[in-house]
Amino acid sequence: MQPAASALPSSSRRAYWLKTLHEWHWVSSALCLVGMLLFSITGITLNHAGQIEARPTVTRLDGTLPPPLRERLENALPAVRQQRQGRAPLPPEVSLWVQAQWQVDTAGREAEWSDDEVYVSLPRPGGDAWLRIALPDGEAEYELTDRGWISYFNDLHKGRHTGVAWSWFIDIFAAAALVFSVTGLLILKMHAAKRPFTWPMVGLGLLAPLLLALLLIH
Repeated sequence: MQPAASALPSSSRRAYWLKTLHEWHWVSSALCLVGMLLFSITGITLNHAGQIEARPTVTRLDGTLPPPLRERLENALPAVRQQRQGRAPLPPEVSLWVQAQWQVDTAGREAEWSDDEVYVSLPRPGGDAWLRIALPDGEAEYELTDRGWISYFNDLHKGRHTGVAWSWFIDIFAAAALVFSVTGLLILKMHAAKRPFTWPMVGLGLLAPLLLALLLIH
């Protein structure tokens, strides 16, 4: 059994903490490596978004809802308008029809109900989509806008329309990056006596963005 760090001689204690910091540093760097690359590259693409040409691809699909399903929507409309203020998911059988027609998953997606139509907004990373079903005749329209891979990864960077799982990933990545940065700073501190440029470089890293924010951002 290893003795506690506080019971070790000062030189051994320093070696113990240095080893521990290195272990935390490499583990956190391994956890956030891919995320760091992703967020660094998309930071550049977001910063130059106006200079990167994007040509959205728009796909439009049409269809007609079968009469029994249209009647199902019409029968559900009064309850939705009264109890849910005009917002509720599509009935399961209607969602299954949409899935079978266009491979579009609307299950659980909240729709906007009115006297004339049911509208479902289907935003997604790197694009947008919507579904509209007209109640008088059952005419259904689906439109998908794809803005490309750069837009997709930019939206991942911003957490735009990415869902709960990606939101958790961003939080975990941020925590790992914080551990990586703090352990790196502590390792720098322990090596600073033999590396005279350590604190000037750390100070430059702090001073440069601070001056840019104070003097050049209006």
